[in-house]
Amino acid sequence: MRNKASASEYLAFLTVKYEVDPDKFFDALSSAWEGQKATCNELSIQCRGKTQDEAIFLILEGSKVVAQFPISNGVLMERKNPITNLMETTMVRRQLKKKNNGLHSLPIKDLRTGINHVSLRAKVMEIPKPKLVVTRFGNYASVVNALIADETGTIKLCLWNEQINSISNGDTIQIENARASTFRGERQLSIGKSGTLSNIGDLCA
Repeated sequence: MRNKASASEYLAFLTVKYEVDPDKFFDALSSAWEGQKATCNELSIQCRGKTQDEAIFLILEGSKVVAQFPISNGVLMERKNPITNLMETTMVRRQLKKKNNGLHSLPIKDLRTGINHVSLRAKVMEIPKPKLVVTRFGNYASVVNALIADETGTIKLCLWNEQINSISNGDTIQIENARASTFRGERQLSIGKSGTLSNIGDLCA
């Protein structure tokens, strides 16, 4: 916790850095404090030890250690989430600015697996028939890998449910905050909860 930030301010910083909902993050911390396994998006949270005054938390992203730090029991026992009141602090605002400046506006040919925060404009070349799949939560969902292109190349764009019906063949689309990955040997882009997909035609209209 650099610059002597409070535990609550550092938690607010982590919610911005790892794009997690502050309320869900605080609920996960509370669950871990009570001895339960807790996850929040891609983060897993463990309580590694307790004293009379504080608890030590370990936060992981997969197998990578994100942070390990103490939080006072007083913070954990607050009835109102203390994180939400600290989203405008200097530390958090700097992280927000850094993330906004970190958007990668790249041509398709330069996209590599693992690049996050991808921003690009492309044309929809092909939308195959959607497939019905069962999600890990037991729900049914429609998914399709549409083919999109710019002047430098093509890539598959993974679309779910309402996203599929929001575009058509020949549309020009704007994608923000997407992630590049590889699936079955093919490059693809995916749009998470923090990403957006816009139809340029709709925007102009």
